[in-house]
Amino acid sequence: MWKRALSIIPSVSKREWDSLDLVSKWLISSRAAVLVMTFTSSAVAGLFALRDGRFRLLPWVVMTIGLVLGHATNNQFNDYTDFVRGVDKDNYYRSLYGPQPVAHGLLSPRQLLLYFGVTTGLVISMAVLLFALDQWDPIILLLLAIGMAFVLLYTWPLKYIGLGEISVLLVWGPLLIGGGYYALTRHWSWGVIWGSAPYAIGVTTVIFGKHIDKIALDREKRIRTLPVLIGEKASRVAVISLLVIPFVLVALLVATRYFSPAILLVLLAVPSLLKTLPPLFRPKPLARPAEFPEGQGGWPLYFAPIAFRYVRSFGVCFLLGLIAETALRILLPQFWR
Repeated sequence: MWKRALSIIPSVSKREWDSLDLVSKWLISSRAAVLVMTFTSSAVAGLFALRDGRFRLLPWVVMTIGLVLGHATNNQFNDYTDFVRGVDKDNYYRSLYGPQPVAHGLLSPRQLLLYFGVTTGLVISMAVLLFALDQWDPIILLLLAIGMAFVLLYTWPLKYIGLGEISVLLVWGPLLIGGGYYALTRHWSWGVIWGSAPYAIGVTTVIFGKHIDKIALDREKRIRTLPVLIGEKASRVAVISLLVIPFVLVALLVATRYFSPAILLVLLAVPSLLKTLPPLFRPKPLARPAEFPEGQGGWPLYFAPIAFRYVRSFGVCFLLGLIAETALRILLPQFWR
């Protein structure tokens, strides 16, 4: 179950749930499969720091654990808030594509809030330790406060006023990677912000795709996500653009010599891109396609799983490019002065 929960959002019955160990329950309630995106952001921040000769292992480990757990608290709090607000009633999408712990009777609201509280406590512990390792740097405290604000405000009101997608872009780019780089180096770098933009933009397509999938229900419930505001067709065009732009940015960053040509290993993600684009040129199908088996964390979501599979592939290729880029700059520093 640990492996399943880390790769998909598995459907489980109450009987299966009751037989699971505590770790499995936590992984499922945290939607652990998507936490890989946060881990990748932390890895990107670490590679930028290593590339610049400023990497510190212990702060990176503490930061990574804290960021991943922070993402988990966001998912838990989202489910709690949406249930309390009545969003997840009447077979809303969250209750269909995977287990909503409270709506499906796996946990009581109080129990889910307890999960959230314990996970938050662990996040705060990591934050205090990181803060202490950085000699009580107030900038670290500011970045932590901003991150906690996004955790608490994303579900409401940001998602309700068309700012959810923009929030994801800001969190997975400037905050996680730019802020992570600062935590490791004590130095803010706009170059790192631009260098991390290809990955941050890719992550944004997942939430964009998810909101396209449930645009009709969100409109009924007056949840004004960006797809609700601009429409389904314009949203698909936006996602297509967001999938292509990262490659343009990488090319520009190579041309300006911020990246070496080694980063072009990211082009290994092109075959995955070519598989991802065609469905976005068409509206969502009315019936479940054969490639979206029930109970596997997919349908009735359609564009979100497609985007997520692509982002995982792109993230691996981007990391490979950064590793090669970092190794080249360390081994041949005179070439890039």
